[in-house]
Amino acid sequence: MAATALRSLWAEPRPADAPRRGPRDVVLVGVLTCWSLAEVLLRQGLAPRPLLLLAALAVIAPQPWRRSHPLLSAAVAFGTLTIVDVVRILDDTDGTLLNSTAAALVLAYALFRWGSGREAASGLALVLLWLAVTNVADTTNLADSLGAYGFFLAAAAIGVANRYRARIRVRDLEQAKALEREQLARDLHDTVAHHVSGIAIQAQAGRAVAAAHPERAVEALAVIEDAATRTLTELRSIVGVLRAAESTDFAPQPGVAEVAQLGTADRTSPRVTVTLSGELDDLSPAVGAAIYRLAQESVTNARRHARHATQVTVTVAGDPSQVRVTVDDDGSATAGRPAAGYGLVGMRERTSLLGGTFHAGPAAERGWRVEAVLPRTGRPR
Repeated sequence: MAATALRSLWAEPRPADAPRRGPRDVVLVGVLTCWSLAEVLLRQGLAPRPLLLLAALAVIAPQPWRRSHPLLSAAVAFGTLTIVDVVRILDDTDGTLLNSTAAALVLAYALFRWGSGREAASGLALVLLWLAVTNVADTTNLADSLGAYGFFLAAAAIGVANRYRARIRVRDLEQAKALEREQLARDLHDTVAHHVSGIAIQAQAGRAVAAAHPERAVEALAVIEDAATRTLTELRSIVGVLRAAESTDFAPQPGVAEVAQLGTADRTSPRVTVTLSGELDDLSPAVGAAIYRLAQESVTNARRHARHATQVTVTVAGDPSQVRVTVDDDGSATAGRPAAGYGLVGMRERTSLLGGTFHAGPAAERGWRVEAVLPRTGRPR
């Protein structure tokens, strides 16, 4: 078991979502540079200036590349620091290095957060080597030595913890998307597929009785049958891709008409008011089911997370080309709101699959707004 775990850690790849260099890296380099200069000017009992400069550069210069090249950054920093401490030991140099070299903790964290398993193991060897040498160079006692090891091992542990927490987060988001695709597959199966099957049957019946009618009618019926059959085949293919399991429990799905049932009486808090307006007839069944699900999830989120909310307003407005769903509440701005909860992920995924747009965030004046725009036909992208 232990050997298997070690092999798994050794083969661990780099995370794929490492951030690029940005303004924060510039700020970090600036702060460390100022810190080092202040120590040189104000502190007494320091090592010779060339050694101080070399150690400071070794820690500060690799910082912007710590995520894209974690092992190289660690090798430059800890390798140079080891050489500096060896020189101090051989020359019996008095004085200590700058406290700003503690920023090497950031490089140790990045090594385990963004490096592969091989890089982390190799970098850890460099860190431990430097700690052993620097304890000799500074003649520290046992407590200080253990404290130094503890700090760097803690930085490594935090890097590993954040690495796996991010991985779990990505996995959970993918599961939420898969569940939403499965729900959309049920909606498609219960509505569109049923109607397309009826079209194919009617076309076949029309062709059977078309002998007494003009030849053009027979040809038209043949075209209808062929188109309906091909559409049904493609639809089944889409459902097969979207559905995650064959054990799906198919059940009739609600539509726009059922959105009105989300409204509540005056005595219920928060009160939910529903307004349906515009052209809402003859919508794609998948779009109708999506409108209901979007409104239902938004109302549920408002009840769970909108602090001090007294009113939730659901508005569904249709025009000849699209339908707009808007859900507003009057709760506190963003207190208690999940930044990117799985419910929001599911709504965004459902909207995207139907070719629409989705937005959720703080409203202009107060509360939270969810807004989705869906094409009437619900054509998948």
